[in-house]
Amino acid sequence: MTDEFKIDPWSSTNIMEEDYKRLIKEFGIEEMSDSLREIFKKNRFIRRKIIFGHRSLDTIYRAIEKGKNWAVMSGIKPSGPFHLGTMTTALEIVEFQKMGGKAYYCIADIESWEDNGIPYEEAEEIAVDNLADILALGLDPSPKKAYIWRQSQEPIVKDACFKVSRLVTNNMLHAIYGEKTFGLYLAALIQVGDILLPQILDGAQPTIVPVGIDQDPHIRLTRDLTRRYYKKFFLPGSTYHYLLTGLDGSEKMSKRNPNSYFTFNEDLKSIEKKIMGTLTGGRRNKKEQKELGGEPQNCMIYKILMYHFEESDEKLNEDFLACIHGELMCGPHKRECVEKVIEFIKKHREKKEKLIDKARELLNII
Repeated sequence: MTDEFKIDPWSSTNIMEEDYKRLIKEFGIEEMSDSLREIFKKNRFIRRKIIFGHRSLDTIYRAIEKGKNWAVMSGIKPSGPFHLGTMTTALEIVEFQKMGGKAYYCIADIESWEDNGIPYEEAEEIAVDNLADILALGLDPSPKKAYIWRQSQEPIVKDACFKVSRLVTNNMLHAIYGEKTFGLYLAALIQVGDILLPQILDGAQPTIVPVGIDQDPHIRLTRDLTRRYYKKFFLPGSTYHYLLTGLDGSEKMSKRNPNSYFTFNEDLKSIEKKIMGTLTGGRRNKKEQKELGGEPQNCMIYKILMYHFEESDEKLNEDFLACIHGELMCGPHKRECVEKVIEFIKKHREKKEKLIDKARELLNII
């Protein structure tokens, strides 16, 4: 791996292509097989190979095949507005829910306090905003299809944290996460409770947790503690998506770096400016682009569209081929991307505005 690379749920950096390949081998992540891609082809993140690996995804397939209950669990740390990075996980939850899984969605306000110093009271308004976003993206909040909670208000996850902690040593957490404050270690144990909540609350069932590779330490810790404490439960599974790099060329989109992303609440002119200034896979000039072709696999414009804003697989394939053959120029492609993003944001805001009160009701924040 790159010399500066480290797997850290709170500050991973420099995750390169070769790092993904080595992490798959080092930590026993299963690569997404062609057969699984075919089975889950309705999930666009799997179909488009944005999700590259998994743990125990086959248990979800068997549950679907047998008509058994299964769950999809994830959440958000309420530390700021939705952006492209948080949108990826949110849409993955929606995709799995549409396939029949009950969605368990966590507002990680304990983690936002420990990692970002955001008091619970301040996190409440951010949480309402975040939840309204995922509702606008299509999450069905009806009780039979979803369970939504705040860590600070959910006794189940706190109880699970205390129960499993008797099996955990400081050396064990240090080996997984490195040297951290005790508060972050505690937040990690709370997340064990979050991931196991579907089975604690509604009985043993396969559970899938969509994450980026930087969150894998939480998955490994939870699976280990499930084996040792909740022995009748299914080992929580996971899917892993490639992290979007920053619009400004930084290693990944991060709320700590506003220039690396745009938020759903941002001024439309600012969004347009950031997209028009983002890095592409184009050559130095139009002449070289036509002669050598572009590199869409390295282009943020292509990736933004592939992840979120282009519904048609055929159109994506056409753009990919046109780019490598030197027929698609970066300027027109950026303008096309801007149009699609701005149109989406406008419609999203209209939906979201109507769901703010619902989000408050679901979180019991009046």
